Order: sequence, then C-alpha cells, then structure tokens
Amino acid sequence: MGRTSRVRPTLTSRAAILALVVCVIALSLAYPLREYILQRAQIAQLQEERARMEDSVSELREREAALGDDEYVEQEARTRLHYQYPDETAYIVIRPGSDADAHAEAAPTEPWFTALWRSVAGADSPSEENLSVTRP
Repeated sequence: MGRTSRVRPTLTSRAAILALVVCVIALSLAYPLREYILQRAQIAQLQEERARMEDSVSELREREAALGDDEYVEQEARTRLHYQYPDETAYIVIRPGSDADAHAEAAPTEPWFTALWRSVAGADSPSEENLSVTRP
C-alpha cells in the first residue's frame, strides 16, 4: 500500500492542442462562411430585381403593342387629352364641389411680384400693433 494514486489533470496537453486546432479551424471558416451567406442573400435580391424588371419589360411591350393599334390611340386621345373631330362638339361637365372649384378659388388675382412688393413695403413701415409691444 505504498502506492499513492496520482490525480490526472483534467486538461492534458493533447486536449489543449486539440481544442486550439478546433478553434483555429472554426475561426478560419467563419469569415468565408459569412461571405458565402451574404453573397447568397445578394444573389436572391438580384434575382427578385431581375424578375421585377422582366415583368416591367413585359408590361411595356404590351403597352407598345396597344399603342400600335389605331383604335386604342384614338380612345386614349379622346379620354385623356379631350381631343375631338372637327365636326364634333365636346362637353366637359364640372360637378359642384369638385377639385376644379378649389383650384379656381385658390388662383391669385394679382401677379406674384405685386404681393412681394407689398410685403417688402410692409416690412419697411411697421404697423401700430408691432409698435405697442412694451420694452423693458
């Protein structure tokens, strides 16, 4: 019974070297993996953008084909631009309370420079209200 039992250390040199190697491998793979994930996300975004662009191109081609049709062009000219043939009479009905009334009321009755000159002249001669302010 003369033997003493030795307690083995919990972390041997081999285990420490193995842990160090695993950490180095993980760190060396982290940056390329991050770049790979970012590039995949960018590729997905570009594919979505490409799909949107292709949809836009197809809509524009359909619009181009429609503009090649004389009946469509005539219909658009009549509805959007209010064009008419020389022997026709066109009527535009303005409903009360529409936006046209608001624009007509908001239109200035005098040129802009007259209002500007009036404000400059008013700034040169202060009014009675501004003079009645008490000073300390």
